Amino acid sequence: MAGMNLTVGFDLDMTLIDSRPGIKAAYRALSADTGTFIDADAAVTRLGPPLEEELAHWFPAAEIPAVADRYREMYPTHAIGPTPAMPGAREAVDAVRALGGRAIVVTAKHEPNALLHLEHLGIAPDAVIGSLWAEAKAGALREYGAQVYVGDHVGDIRGARTAGALSVAVPTGPCPETELREAGADVVLPDLTALPQWLAAYVAGRPA
Repeated sequence: MAGMNLTVGFDLDMTLIDSRPGIKAAYRALSADTGTFIDADAAVTRLGPPLEEELAHWFPAAEIPAVADRYREMYPTHAIGPTPAMPGAREAVDAVRALGGRAIVVTAKHEPNALLHLEHLGIAPDAVIGSLWAEAKAGALREYGAQVYVGDHVGDIRGARTAGALSVAVPTGPCPETELREAGADVVLPDLTALPQWLAAYVAGRPA
């Protein structure tokens, strides 16, 4: 069964990468650049939704588009270096390939910055699609024929379910296991280190 059109999607922030150190540094730099206080420690507890939702805590609505552009411009300087891969991230992507499948990343993050993270960490998915959140992720998941979507947030579960994909959740981000289960995750794993074994069993059990 391995390799028979298997496509697995992954979220990025707090699924494949621990983006908290980098995003915290980027928010602190943005705060210094704009002269506006941003509680970076609080901001990194809310990772998942689009940048603009976080900026709304700190800036008037009229300023958010320009501030978001500035943040994304500053981001590579401050956020790429401090951001590590999550435990098991490389192995999870490799496990998809070992089964003859393809791995894609579908994220709310600005796509060029998502690509910089993955390149820096030596994680090479087959495709990266950015600027998609929650149900909007379903379009990319359908386009690539993803049967499985792996994420850490209830928004990722909504995206998977909207696409008709199996939702595999990991409680490595802001949403605890109970919240992920209540949101309708089909599978909850402790972290990505458990994905290769689960994925092998999933593929072996799929109908021909």
